[in-house]
Amino acid sequence: MKEIKGVNEVKEPKRGVAAFFDLDGTLMARPSMERRFFRLLRCRREIGLRNYCLWLREALRLMEGGKGKMLHANKMYVRGVQNFDGRAVRGNGISTAHKSDDQVEGQTVASLRGNPRLPVVVFFTGAVERVAWHAKEGHTIVLLSGTLEPLAKEAARSLEAELAVRAITTRVWVCATRLEEKDGRWTGRILDEAMIGETKARAAKQLAEELRLDRGQCYAYGDSSNDRWLMETVGRPAAVNPSKELAGIARTHRWPILNWEEKENVTQSAQRSRREEKTAQRVRGMELVRPGNQE
Repeated sequence: MKEIKGVNEVKEPKRGVAAFFDLDGTLMARPSMERRFFRLLRCRREIGLRNYCLWLREALRLMEGGKGKMLHANKMYVRGVQNFDGRAVRGNGISTAHKSDDQVEGQTVASLRGNPRLPVVVFFTGAVERVAWHAKEGHTIVLLSGTLEPLAKEAARSLEAELAVRAITTRVWVCATRLEEKDGRWTGRILDEAMIGETKARAAKQLAEELRLDRGQCYAYGDSSNDRWLMETVGRPAAVNPSKELAGIARTHRWPILNWEEKENVTQSAQRSRREEKTAQRVRGMELVRPGNQE
């Protein structure tokens, strides 16, 4: 009888809680991190004409799967581009959210000089505050993004640094689109599936099983209709800076709608444009003095 009573008193271990975040448009402003990465590669002429042709051919092949798949599953523009490790890009990895204009400009130039393939990561203030709240509650923080995995990992490191500024130490998990690599260079083909739409939902379910998460108590944040499958897999979804379609879905399901976008006034926008132009000029100047470009 004592043995039976002991067995009955054994309870299932408490399951954890996670907060799943989309990246582009949710935690940080658009244009997307990958689009800015593409522009940097194009500016440095690391994308050859053959890559554009391969991208177009792949786009035609993927067209039957819809516009989303055609755009997100086609990475042929990076074919032959050397892989990188973003861990050594910027000194302490802290983003520009807490820095002055001069510091931002200096950091941007230093980033491009150290590794010109990585865009500067800047998060919405409201987004960092929400992530900090989840971390303080002991929740697992997960980035689920269709962007390239190296870019998502760089964003995770910057987010960890943002939390460190607030005296919060936590690990940020990453689930993003993985690229095939050969001899240190990308082939342009993706491994598994692009991390969009229903793939995000499946990744969240798999991670919930591995980490023993209670999905009914988990949170999910997204900004587009492609995130609705992820949001439907958890008990506490929220639409952030939502597109018109996602806003309608959120109202139908009575999901909270949050606005983390920080609107710039005309003066701020002009100042930012001038900083970006100065940065571009410096980058072009560095290109002219690169070994092999001197006459």
